Amino acid sequence: MAEKIVVCISGLAATGKSTLAKRLAESLNLRYVSGGEGLKMLAVEMGYRSGGREWWETEEGMRFLEERLRNPEFDKLVDRKLIELAKAGNVIIDSWVLPWLYRDGFNIWLKARTEVRAERMAKRSGISVEEARKLLEKRDSESIELYRRLYGVEVGRDFEPFHLILDTSDLDESAVYRIVLQAVKEFFRLR
Repeated sequence: MAEKIVVCISGLAATGKSTLAKRLAESLNLRYVSGGEGLKMLAVEMGYRSGGREWWETEEGMRFLEERLRNPEFDKLVDRKLIELAKAGNVIIDSWVLPWLYRDGFNIWLKARTEVRAERMAKRSGISVEEARKLLEKRDSESIELYRRLYGVEVGRDFEPFHLILDTSDLDESAVYRIVLQAVKEFFRLR
């Protein structure tokens, strides 16, 4: 490939970011990187035992998120690494905030209705929909406030850095993948 491909997929929790990012990376033969996984690596270094997508919904995961709110350096470290990887190119990155920090890629915002997100989280984490809804509200508000403080960005309100905004509420994984794959191919003029 002559041009370095950088795709960043953003959105609130349970909108389908990591599912889409992994599938795109595999089909385009690109590296997949997750901002959430970067945070989990920091958690492990601090003595937490993280594992699986659903770790964030566990008591230990929530305890780490509380600690993260008290120390913004966690996110800054991860975000600096994500920027380095983006600059190197040929990567699909799933991150809540990277599109505001790195503007040279194709940036996608995924959104979904709260009830759909709660159902997805409940299914993947084995918790009730009501419990998932409460966790989503807490995580969303805390993360949105954190990124406002760290970088002055309005996650979920400012869509200026995005090339594509897609509501995944009424689409299955395959439909989301096909739509985004076509958009990425058009943007980078891939065959």
